[in-house]
Amino acid sequence: MLRIGIGYDSHRFEAGRPLVLGGQRIPSDAGLAGHSDADVVTHALIDALLGAAGAGNIGRLFPDKDPRWKNADSLHLLRATRDHLRDRDVHPQQADITIIAERPKLADYLDTMGSILAAHLDLEPGRISVKAKTNEGMGFIGRGEGIAALAVATVEAR
Repeated sequence: MLRIGIGYDSHRFEAGRPLVLGGQRIPSDAGLAGHSDADVVTHALIDALLGAAGAGNIGRLFPDKDPRWKNADSLHLLRATRDHLRDRDVHPQQADITIIAERPKLADYLDTMGSILAAHLDLEPGRISVKAKTNEGMGFIGRGEGIAALAVATVEAR
């Protein structure tokens, strides 16, 4: 059976932290604040996968109160999610991700992000689509205070 899940994540900017999106370090004057590396792209994908599997959300699997996840690499969390789903006989098939950010410009990094995420889910490149949009100056994203990401994922539950 094919199942679909939706994920969302957002984090505010914080000086002195690296900016990591889709597992890729992006040149920027600030990163994102969070318990782990605050990779909103990977977090939204994890939530979409877990939602499709009926397995809760990222906070249930990797609670921010747990010191094990402090400054964690979100690609490690993605691989752990993949393994958690496999234990339930659920297998990721594809995902579509939209990053919402005024800054930095991301066009040069989107294909690489998709390839990185696909590789960590054991999928062929092209099964993960990543695109970026601005928020046209509106809200916290438009004011340049942070970044958000939306993801839709399809899994096969056997």
